[in-house]
Amino acid sequence: MAAVKVYERILDLFEAEGINTIFGIPDPNFVHLFHRAQERGWTVVAPHHEESAGMMAEAVSRMTGKAAVCIGTLGPGIANLSGAIMCAKVENSPVIFLGGQRSRITEQRVRRGRIQFVQQAALVENAVKYSASIEYADQTDEIIREGLRKALSGTPGPVYIEYPSHVILEELDLPPVLPPKAYRLIGQTAGPDRIAEAVEAIRAAKQPVLLVGHGVHTARAGAQVKELADLVAAPVIQTSGGTSYIAGLEDRTFPYGFSPSAVEAVVQSDLCLAIGTELGEPVHYGRGRHWVAGEANRKWILVEQDPAAIGVNRPIDVPLVGDLRAIVPQLSEALRDTPRSPSPELAGWIERDAARLAELAESAPSGMSPVHPARMIVEATQVFPADGIMARDGGATTIFGWTYSQAKPHDVIWNQNFGHLGTGLPYAVGASVADGGKRPVMLVTGDSSFQFQIAELETAARLNLPLVCVVGVDYAWGLEVGVYKRTFGQGSLETGVHWSTGTRLDKVAEGFGCYGEYVERDEDIAPAIKRAYASGKPGVIHVAVDPKANSEEMPSYDEFRTWYAEGMQ
Repeated sequence: MAAVKVYERILDLFEAEGINTIFGIPDPNFVHLFHRAQERGWTVVAPHHEESAGMMAEAVSRMTGKAAVCIGTLGPGIANLSGAIMCAKVENSPVIFLGGQRSRITEQRVRRGRIQFVQQAALVENAVKYSASIEYADQTDEIIREGLRKALSGTPGPVYIEYPSHVILEELDLPPVLPPKAYRLIGQTAGPDRIAEAVEAIRAAKQPVLLVGHGVHTARAGAQVKELADLVAAPVIQTSGGTSYIAGLEDRTFPYGFSPSAVEAVVQSDLCLAIGTELGEPVHYGRGRHWVAGEANRKWILVEQDPAAIGVNRPIDVPLVGDLRAIVPQLSEALRDTPRSPSPELAGWIERDAARLAELAESAPSGMSPVHPARMIVEATQVFPADGIMARDGGATTIFGWTYSQAKPHDVIWNQNFGHLGTGLPYAVGASVADGGKRPVMLVTGDSSFQFQIAELETAARLNLPLVCVVGVDYAWGLEVGVYKRTFGQGSLETGVHWSTGTRLDKVAEGFGCYGEYVERDEDIAPAIKRAYASGKPGVIHVAVDPKANSEEMPSYDEFRTWYAEGMQ
């Protein structure tokens, strides 16, 4: 037994889970926790907005495969965190949000005009998997552990834990903390009968595909999935959330719906092995559009951590319930002695997809000033560092990026389910913090999205992160301009979608202590990016893009509408 303060015990419990990074803006409610964390060697990051703090924590979770921690001060700090909490919920990210609160006697007083006070749990309870308050010091272990248990069990997601101000400084006599395996389920495997059934289906298939989702990358399970993909000898189909490329599988990984090779592989498939995906709208629930052909003869195997998700969006022939980091190796072990040979069509799909990317690089309109957004994507991604981390943000910019990107990053961070704009810069900062600032990071974004959290350029500069932001600037909400044009016709009034021209984001970056450069010609984009990385500072490349092209020429937009616009009806 040892005497420890509540805030020290909270750090002990997180350290047992391998957590050593915390985000938040210091406040009297938790300066003791911040101070002690830094003394212990934690990475403590104070951004300029609590919403950014939550998004940075989410990026750390995605990059580490662990829970992450963010903290907000009572009242306005928690209000600021609410957007990040909702993002973490929709993106299935296990973030522990801690909140300070005034002593409970304040809540019970029948008074008006209470300073910096609101009942916080009610603000966020519908956006978290678990909400609790450490009312008594000796509840610390059980509540923090329950939060971690809920965040990491089933479909991952955020939790909210608050503490009244008097509790965090109380002292406890407690034994050392338990390891995670002593209080929550870790590495759940599937039963041998289900594994045998799945292996039999894989061996019998003539045209299997692997459908790889967001969960594969946030679980950091790329190496395990690579081994399984080699044994199954199948093409890898990316969901919109699973757009990171697994090392060694780059050539035969095709984006669902946006690559003809992906469409052909799906249409011809007689088995889909889905890993780390909810089978949601962007893949037409695994039963609409491209899946309709061959549905009667196609078997489905789904690796899913949440048993309640089985059969919700479509029937599943072989459900494998558990941790994909445990189940995928089970499948590989069972198939190791009898690896499959690739189908004759696979080589053709690989060749055609490579030709598609080369043709896009060649055909993206060039020689324009301002730059065509497709050409901006091509030029920027052709010089994307091979070992880099890619962050995405924006509406039209992201749609151009899906189609025209020439890079195949092993780590892609973006808000693919919730569609929250402004996440790109906090995600980029958080990902780089998780990486220890070792690998180069590139954020490709639009100007409107970039300005949501632009103050975090100072955070990036303070931390000296190897980050370059390539910003397509058309002084408008480009995607929404396109909506006006399609809805009301050319020349219609476009209300609320334009902002002042002349703002120089490269100059704003310089004011924050970053490198800045202005570009308005195709051939200048790549050299500017290289100079930004070489500067030793975070960089912002302001790329003037053609507003007409940005709003009217979004590629693959009809495909996008099949799971976005139509899905909203």
